[in-house]
Parts: sequence; structure tokens; C-alpha cells
Amino acid sequence: MELGKIRQFGNVEFLARQMVEGFITGLHKSPFHGFSVEFAEHRLYNTGESTRYVDWKVFAKTDRLYTKRYEEETNLRCHLLIDTSSSMYYPEKDAGKITFSVMAAACLAHMLQKQKDAVSLCTFSQQIEVQTPVRSTPSHIHKLFIQLDALLGQPKPGRRTAVAEVIHQIAEQIHKRSLVVLFSDMFDQVTESEKLFSALQHLKHNQHEVLLFHVTDKKTEENFDFEERPYEFIDLETNEKVRVQPSQIKQHYQAYIHRFYQELKLKCGQYRIDFIEADIAQGFDQILNAYLVKRGKMR
Repeated sequence: MELGKIRQFGNVEFLARQMVEGFITGLHKSPFHGFSVEFAEHRLYNTGESTRYVDWKVFAKTDRLYTKRYEEETNLRCHLLIDTSSSMYYPEKDAGKITFSVMAAACLAHMLQKQKDAVSLCTFSQQIEVQTPVRSTPSHIHKLFIQLDALLGQPKPGRRTAVAEVIHQIAEQIHKRSLVVLFSDMFDQVTESEKLFSALQHLKHNQHEVLLFHVTDKKTEENFDFEERPYEFIDLETNEKVRVQPSQIKQHYQAYIHRFYQELKLKCGQYRIDFIEADIAQGFDQILNAYLVKRGKMR
């Protein structure tokens, strides 16, 4: 679904439900149908395991071996963190990255509810702005959707990002062994990457699992794909301006941003943090697939 249509249609809850149901339908038709939301309390049997907990009724229906999982094993605490700083409202048409992040978080919230997992929403820029409790009740999830709807409706703020500081706060506040899902373009940390890496390490030290969705408009922010004509580039968080032809800085920009991205991927790999390049032009299946793979590993 196009980002412009999402803003035009509104109602995050309805759209998230439609997207998740469409994704699940496609999943059942794919080779990955073992990641089924319908089997929230089962997982595929691994060769060599005890057959004590095999669900033979499910085997009779599906011809696939699943083992039963008990409530204390399946319940998950998930914290959805969304960066709401000014740079997330780029591209200005349809406020691309924030709209993408809101809908991706909404899809995950709906999927978590279907799996009877508890979820919290946290929005932040220089500081935490909204932070909800971690619950799984339908009324709580509905309140999250209202918060997400409000994010889509608000105008572009004039706020910088403090990703590292917020992550340190979250790491100390939340219950151990939670899943932290972060949506951010990480642009605040391009020149201060060590602060970010320290914060991510803090999460892992406190035994949290982390999914980092690096949200970008890859065409312009990574590939620097602009028409060859004069532009005035404006830093959305500092309002600094520079007037140039794209060809004058493209090679230098690409080399600089590539080094940062590669360092970010490398550090995430070292800390066993799932790093996903989330290009807003690629749709939401990339988000849901990454979540299901992570959820499967945590069982």
C-alpha cells in the first residue's frame, strides 16, 4: 500500500489489520508457512527433540510435527520505539519515513495481539514523548492505535534526535528479556556512532533482544539519486542549508554514508542485534518477515 493512500485513508488499526491478514494469507502459500500466527502456541518440531510435547491432533490435520508451547513460554513483552524527530518526516510528500514507521509498528502491534503477547509503544526525539504500559488486552492495543493515528495527524515537528540517550533510559526501565523494536533513520548518530553503539550494548547487557529497523528513503538518502540541477539541501533537524549541484557532492556523500551504514551493521552483528535495512519504497512484508524470524528464534 502506498504511503500517500495510508495518510489519505487514515484509521491505522483498520489498515494494519488488512495488511497483516494479507501478509498471513501470502505466508500460508509460501515455503515459510511454518511461521503461522494461527499456531501462536506451537512451534515446528526439531529432529532429535523429545516427542513428549508433540501435538498429534495438529499432525493429523497438517501432516507436520508441532510441539506444544505453554503460556509462560509463548508470552512476550515487546516495546515498539519510534523516532519522531524532524528527519523522520522526510520525504515531505506523505511524510514518508514517519508514516512508514507508524504503519509498520501498527502491523506488529496487531500481530502481537493475535499471538497474545504484551506490547508497549514509545515515541521519542530528544527525549521520551509517549511511553505506554506493556499490556496485551484489546483495550490497551486499541489505545496504541489511537496514539499511532495521532502521530500521522500531527504536523512536522522541529525536533532533533537523541537515540542513544533514549535507548539507555529504555534499557534501564523495562523488564529483562524483552524484545525491543526500534524504528529510526539513526541520522543523529552519524558523527557520534560510539554513543549509539554503547546504548545498543546496554540493551544486550540487560538481556533484551533487539530488532533495529533502519528506516530510509534509499533512493535519495543512500543512493543520492537526484536530477542534475541546483538544489538547496536543508538539514531538517538543524535547518543548516547548502546550495549545490548533486554531482558536486554525490561521491563524497555516498562514501561517507556507506562507511556509517557498514559500521552500524558490523556493530549490530557483534552485539547480536538484528539489523534490517527498511527502505520505505519496499513495503511492509520486510518488517513482518523480520519479526517472525526473530520471534521464532526466541521460542
